[in-house]
Amino acid sequence: MDETTSPGRFGAPGIGRRAPGFGRRTPGFGPSDRGWFIGGGIALIWTFPTLLSLWELPDLWASIAGTVVEVLFAAVFLVSVPVIRRTRQRFARLLPAGILFGLSLLLLPLIGDGVRWTWTFVGVAIAVSRTGRSVVFPLVGALSLGAFVVGAPEDSFLSALNAAVILSVSFMMFSFVENIVTLEKLRTAQDQVAELAAERERSRVARDVHDILGHSLTVITVKAELAGRLMDAGSPAARNEVAQIEQLSRGALADVRATVHGYRGVSISGELAAARAALESAGVAAELPGSTDQVPSDRRELAGWVVREAVTNVVRHAEASVCRVSLDARSVEVADDGRGPSGASSGSGLTGLRERVETAGGRMSVGRSDLGGFRVRVTW
Repeated sequence: MDETTSPGRFGAPGIGRRAPGFGRRTPGFGPSDRGWFIGGGIALIWTFPTLLSLWELPDLWASIAGTVVEVLFAAVFLVSVPVIRRTRQRFARLLPAGILFGLSLLLLPLIGDGVRWTWTFVGVAIAVSRTGRSVVFPLVGALSLGAFVVGAPEDSFLSALNAAVILSVSFMMFSFVENIVTLEKLRTAQDQVAELAAERERSRVARDVHDILGHSLTVITVKAELAGRLMDAGSPAARNEVAQIEQLSRGALADVRATVHGYRGVSISGELAAARAALESAGVAAELPGSTDQVPSDRRELAGWVVREAVTNVVRHAEASVCRVSLDARSVEVADDGRGPSGASSGSGLTGLRERVETAGGRMSVGRSDLGGFRVRVTW
């Protein structure tokens, strides 16, 4: 996780909710630090035995000086996690632990080996520093060993207990931090997956709308031109062409709605029928297969999209007189005798079709056909 990602909000001895801004340089203290202040404040109850030892000193000024040091110690502990959250440099995050350890040593002349009971707080500051196991484990281990060594020989049980408390509490806090960091990474990954899914869905809708409207509007344009010519000639067939235009428009609207909601399906048989009507309206001879049985069932939708986009390009760009569609178990090909690649290879339609083919695990090639025009071939 990078330095600007939030691993969460600490509490002592527990952990609160996710907190934004761990590792970010944010001014002052905010709501994200509240959980730590509450938990850390409760944990500071364990400084009272040290304070009692200081207040029992016969020298009043020594008691006052020790109390001031202990108050400073508590204050540094409370701000340690907020400071660590805002520190980008890895080893600089150990500064609060170093200050706590230094303040504890100031109490050594006053209460002797009793200072080792404050080192649990030092261990916690090390554990939450996010400097990695290679740093935290040796430091906490050395601190625990120091607590055991500092204790008087006759108090070996208490020294061992103190060392065990430092180890257990520090490693517990380290584990909490690790878990929070892992959870935050998962949240970040989930956000990225959701973003990619949304982008993919936007691309799908844009591609489908382009393919659907591109085909439908091309046919509508051709039929409108034909209807205009028939009207000029006074032919009664013009009314039939206008009715077909209305039907195509309604169908295109329904297709767009279905696409937006993700329910639209495309079939090769339906697209071949639509291709015949579109080509005949454009005055292009259609050479289409009589059956689609040879196309595998799991490839019929893809074959339908290929026929739809390629035939739309023939009608729109090719200026062809013949269009041939070929199908077999492994491929679909649309060829014409029109202007060739220079006149039909541009635009976003074929780019979207290529993306669709590659997503489905197929391969698409374009080039000059044996009829002399343009060819689109998709294999799977």
